[in-house]
Amino acid sequence: MIKLPSLNKCERQTFRLHIAYSLIEGVLLGVIALNEFVFVKSLLGSSYQVSLLFQFSMVVFIFLVFFNELLKRIKNKRKLLRRTAILTRLPLLLLFFFPHSAEQLTGESIYHFLFLAIFMVYYMAHPIIFPIINLLLKTNYSHNNFGKLYSYAAMVNKIVMMVTIFVYGYALNVNNYVFVYIFPVAGVLGIVSVMLLSNIPVKIEEAKEEIVEKTGFWKSVKSSVKEMAGILKTNIPFRHFQAGFMLYGLGFMGSVIVIVLFFEHGLGLNYTSIAFYKNGYNIIAIAIMPLFGKLIGNIDPRRFAAISFLAMASYILFLIITEIFPANIEFLGITLYYMMIFYMLFHSIFAATMGLLWSIGSAYFCKPSEAGTYQSIHLALTGIRALFAPLMGVVFYELWGFRITFIIAISFLVIGSILMLWSEKRYK
Repeated sequence: MIKLPSLNKCERQTFRLHIAYSLIEGVLLGVIALNEFVFVKSLLGSSYQVSLLFQFSMVVFIFLVFFNELLKRIKNKRKLLRRTAILTRLPLLLLFFFPHSAEQLTGESIYHFLFLAIFMVYYMAHPIIFPIINLLLKTNYSHNNFGKLYSYAAMVNKIVMMVTIFVYGYALNVNNYVFVYIFPVAGVLGIVSVMLLSNIPVKIEEAKEEIVEKTGFWKSVKSSVKEMAGILKTNIPFRHFQAGFMLYGLGFMGSVIVIVLFFEHGLGLNYTSIAFYKNGYNIIAIAIMPLFGKLIGNIDPRRFAAISFLAMASYILFLIITEIFPANIEFLGITLYYMMIFYMLFHSIFAATMGLLWSIGSAYFCKPSEAGTYQSIHLALTGIRALFAPLMGVVFYELWGFRITFIIAISFLVIGSILMLWSEKRYK
């Protein structure tokens, strides 16, 4: 039983809307969670094409170099959120017109490129929505309640996502092309969720915005870039935090698509088995997320990051062990590899910690009013490494196979953890 901390009126209103947004968004995230597998198994996309699909989800954050200034200039963030939702999520309805058989998807099918284009547009919402979420929550939640309340909303989000993954995975097993009906519904729900989010009250510094509006756009963008660079130069703990994340990102992005290919070509898993493993670690993550929600507000975010990075390194290690010792059993259409049990355990720790750290970790290095800018820096750097890391991982896989690629990823994660712990000890 979750016991909420004492909340003021603004926190209660914000939390209700945050929970509603997280609940509906969980459906959309559950559908998106199987996206790479749908592209490989149902649409018969190539390894490089599926790496682009993942790459789009991250590389869009580079636009925050421009959007960071845009977000400051626009006072009516409610209208911005609503327009963004409609423009980026409405195209999901086009998937209704996709084919229903593999025969129409051989070779360089036009549907591969349409699928990639639709999701490129969908992911363009992230550089706008994510920093605004950070700004809304950091200014409306007190410092003591920030991590706790965010973890509760994230827990609700993961529960719904987990149920969606299970139902959607089962439906895909029955019909590999059921996604043509699911995505249009998910698109409409995604619009509704952002509409709810837009009702969270916005508290901003009006005087600061008036000054920004009097400046030319490109001059303001240049000023924004200088501001971002200045923050990284002067805020040493935050700079180290981002350096550690750069190493983590190389390990994560360099392995995430290779893991999809490993599940498909290395282990030969069906949709039901994939959904089982995803839900297995998400169930545990849901149970432990409130604990980590409290912990992130009580320890240095860099130490918290080291825990998350090492958890990921551990679950990738057990993928290597699974390849070496592939003993398994089958039940209810699920192939359970014994070593993958440990994969799920460590992945649950990673999912619970990274879900918090990536979303709100940067906010602990700044004042509440600066949360949007700091998150913009964090996300823009995510976009920069997304330019090459996913494709780098696929190239490593094509050259050396699964095992060497996974070892390289683990090395990046371990070095990133060491950097975080050293930074915490050296720069309090």
